[in-house]
This record gives sequence, C-alpha cells and structure tokens, in this order.
Amino acid sequence: MGRDTIAEIITSIRNTDMDRKRVVRIGSTNITESLVKILLREGFIENVRKHRENNKPFLVLTLRHRRNRKRPYNRNILNLKRISRPGLRIYSNYQRIPRILGGMGIVILSTSRGIMTDREAREAKIGGEILCYIW
Repeated sequence: MGRDTIAEIITSIRNTDMDRKRVVRIGSTNITESLVKILLREGFIENVRKHRENNKPFLVLTLRHRRNRKRPYNRNILNLKRISRPGLRIYSNYQRIPRILGGMGIVILSTSRGIMTDREAREAKIGGEILCYIW
C-alpha cells in the first residue's frame, strides 16, 4: 500500500501548530516542494530551508505564529484539511472550485499545469484535483 505524502505533510504541519512549536521537518519531494512554495507565498509559512542528511533530502519549515500566547483558549489555529485522497479522488472544473470562508482561505489543486491555488486556477480557467483546504 502506498503512502499519502500530502496527508503526511498536512498532519505534520497541523500537529506542530497545535503544539505551538515553530519548526517542522518534512521529507522533500517534488509535490512537497510545490505545496510548501504555495504555503510560503500565501503567508502560512515564514521560512523554508532545504537540508540533506544521510543522503536524504528534507525541508525545515518555520511556521508563522498568528496567535496570542497569553490566552490559551483564544487560539487561532492554522486549519488544514485534506480533501482528495487515494481512496476517493475529488475533481472540479474551474467554475465549481469552492471558496473557503468567502475567499479568505485557499484551495490547493493539482492541475495539468502543476499544483496551484484556487485563484490561479480560476484565472487560468483550468480545473483539477482538489488536494486540500487551508484557512
């Protein structure tokens, strides 16, 4: 059975954010690098470094803190949700790509032109597989 690398990335980032840690380390593949570039461009990640250890590449992500540390119950958690998965693929054309929080969140899609956000896909008028929601 294969690994779902996108779900592993999302889970690692979500768990690190919930633990209020700043740094997460994930394996480096083409898919993870393109997802991380989108997260960096959209402002969910502060910094990305690429390292190699024992001839295996990995990425070190520094998460952006958007919460008040004095009040534990008023937390602004980074929300990531995997939509399409290996057992059930979800596709959409460019007209039916959902808007998350009225456009405040982003949808990441895998299209014929690579991995891109919902805004880029609507502008290019191409649809694809909905990978995840981030808000």
